[in-house]
Amino acid sequence: MRERMVAIAAEGVASGSPLNIGSKLLQGWLTASGVSLELIGVIPQLAALPYAFKVLWAPLLDRWPVPWLDRRRGWILVLQLLLSGVLLVLALLAALARRDTGMLQLATLLAVLLAAASATQDIVIDAYRTDLLPESERGQGAAVHNLGYRTGMLLVSSGGFLLAGSLGWWAAFGGCALLMLAVVPFTLLAPRLKPLQHPPSSLRQAVVGPAREFLHRTGSRNAPWLLMLVLLYRWPDGLLAALSIAFLKQTGFSDAQIGLLDGGWAIAATMAGAVAGGVLFGQLGLNRSLWVFALVGASGNLGYAALAQFGGGLPALMAAVGLENLGNGMVGAGFVALLMSLCNPRFSATQYALLTSIYAFSRTLLALPSGWLAARLGWSAYFVVTAIAALPALVLMLHLVPWTGHQCRGAFDPAKDLKEPTGL
Repeated sequence: MRERMVAIAAEGVASGSPLNIGSKLLQGWLTASGVSLELIGVIPQLAALPYAFKVLWAPLLDRWPVPWLDRRRGWILVLQLLLSGVLLVLALLAALARRDTGMLQLATLLAVLLAAASATQDIVIDAYRTDLLPESERGQGAAVHNLGYRTGMLLVSSGGFLLAGSLGWWAAFGGCALLMLAVVPFTLLAPRLKPLQHPPSSLRQAVVGPAREFLHRTGSRNAPWLLMLVLLYRWPDGLLAALSIAFLKQTGFSDAQIGLLDGGWAIAATMAGAVAGGVLFGQLGLNRSLWVFALVGASGNLGYAALAQFGGGLPALMAAVGLENLGNGMVGAGFVALLMSLCNPRFSATQYALLTSIYAFSRTLLALPSGWLAARLGWSAYFVVTAIAALPALVLMLHLVPWTGHQCRGAFDPAKDLKEPTGL
């Protein structure tokens, strides 16, 4: 078990690091290079597009594993080496200190390549974690992954800017390349996956198979409701995240206060929540954990409602941000465990990517009315509404994740589902 958790933590670092490199570090370097705000607003957003479309090439990773290590770690190794190479080229470009059109074009190309490799790495790391962990370790594994992921983000955010300030931006990108290379030995020594009995034998099977297998396993009645649960379980998070910074700035908190709390304090609270979530998951099991974590997460939104209604200054802000991120850490651990339980190892790369893509709509399309609601309801009432947004998921859970049950309805069961599904 210890070897599995160490591997998952290390891959979490590798997964979380590129996200902040492509957004925060890239933004800082472009700003320091004198690039216009209009372009700074476009380039990181353009670079983030591969994260939204990664499900389109996930079947290729299920169909054609790299013939090294095992069906997941081979791809992970290739992608980590590719990410390190892209970062070294960025470091070289930053060292040249050019400020012309050619530099911008190359920087944009490298940023898109970095995001594409990072999004692909996420697909395979999620699949490796899903395939590796037995059901009894998924809660702890989700918490450990979250800790590694947040650690990677923190190392890039703090360490990257410290290196940029003392040595220059070339050192920041070079340091990130070394961080990625430092994970490679963990990938090489990570536990090996058992060979699949029925791997996808054609591209058609890798593309169509995941959907057919999911429908065959969950049943046509449960499948739509399970997907709806994935969409709605973290909807309160999406509604809160959409306007939390705008609320804090309108309330009068300074950028320095917001940055300090949104950095170390929030990440520390998220890590504490992830640890607490892993411990509670081991005691409660999947179903009861999902119920408890959903309620704790919604209560974090009520902390912002209290801050809007009663004030309280910086101490109240620290309490609200701490409660929100503590709940996020627990909700995140439970949610990752839920997604892992819904994936078949034959198609885990594609199925997990599809589920996370569905979840992403709760933070995008379902959060679109947030500004309209806040403008008409006021901040305090709006945050109460974001907590009430947990109710649709709780209603679905009455049937799909009953309190007295052992696992989600339609979850993958190795004892009966490790065989080729009908019709494939």
